[in-house]
Amino acid sequence: MQPYAISRDSPWTHVAWMQALDLDFPLLSDWNGEATHGFGVAIDHRGLRDVSQRSAFLIDGEGVIRGAWGYEPAELPDFDELLAAAKTL
Repeated sequence: MQPYAISRDSPWTHVAWMQALDLDFPLLSDWNGEATHGFGVAIDHRGLRDVSQRSAFLIDGEGVIRGAWGYEPAELPDFDELLAAAKTL
């Protein structure tokens, strides 16, 4: 099992985020919005278009989405819930 994080921020910004948050998993850039639109999570937020809704997806080894969670902008994902779901695969 390998977690990944994706955001619309640039790859250069991700270097700073990974250091600031001490992340030990890859932080991928969706600079062009392909993942945002592919997962259907594009929203308008504070006057900006095509912002990614905070969300989490559980994808199995075959690329099948096994779970999906959506969150409000100020809400943080429940990582224990996500890990428990991942362990069921």
